[in-house]
Amino acid sequence: MSFLEMLVAASRRNRSLLCIGLDPLASLLPSGIEPTAEGLLAFNRAIIEATADLVCAYKPNSAFYEALGAQGIELLRATIAAVPPDIPVILDAKRGDIASTSSQYAQAVFDVLGAHAVTINPYLGGDSIEPFTRDPQRGCFILCRTSNPGGSEVQELALADGRPLYLHIAQLVAERWNSAGNCGLVVGATYPRELAEVRRLCPSLPILVPGIGAQGGSLQEAVRAAVDARGELAIINVSRAILYASRGSDFASASRAEAQRLRMAIEQICSQAAA
Repeated sequence: MSFLEMLVAASRRNRSLLCIGLDPLASLLPSGIEPTAEGLLAFNRAIIEATADLVCAYKPNSAFYEALGAQGIELLRATIAAVPPDIPVILDAKRGDIASTSSQYAQAVFDVLGAHAVTINPYLGGDSIEPFTRDPQRGCFILCRTSNPGGSEVQELALADGRPLYLHIAQLVAERWNSAGNCGLVVGATYPRELAEVRRLCPSLPILVPGIGAQGGSLQEAVRAAVDARGELAIINVSRAILYASRGSDFASASRAEAQRLRMAIEQICSQAAA
């Protein structure tokens, strides 16, 4: 099964476009969870067990694990292993280097850590991305228009034809870099107009959408802009609002309730858009 087939299957099975960012912080753990690697793993596993039937994917950000040193890398591997095998895991690592180095990154992400997909920085061009895209069972989400304000300093630079750089990146992915059919794009919910532009240019690519919640992105605007013609292929990522829905012993059930609310809200937005 290709990565795209896996993603669509999980989305349809769970009737969900929701992706949960597994970005735990020891300082925000609920009461009763020790601020250790073991405690963080127990927290992650509880979140996964409570929400696995409500999501299309999970997205751990490698920074939250790398900051813990060697034990953090093992925590990341164990967290990915805790996700049911039919739900894709997108490692948010923003990799990208010369081809020989990217090959090592790809081996680490896919073979060592066990992720199904990874986020990629396109600044080094197509040969830096190719090592990640060789296997159609593995996915690559290329940064296009990121959710942070500073992204405009580079991503909105006008090219000779007047188009912004982020649209050129989207076109490169759609027309040149997606030969294995396993590429997607990262476009922030904080820029719904740009998100809609990218969707029009790339009607068949999956789009990973960060920036809902703490970063200020509108769920309704993001979903409407990101879905394809069938109301699919959008991966709406939410992290803190779900992970820390409660700081008490009921954190897992509270996280499930918030994930359920968001999934239903996304479904309703899609239904209204299709009407």
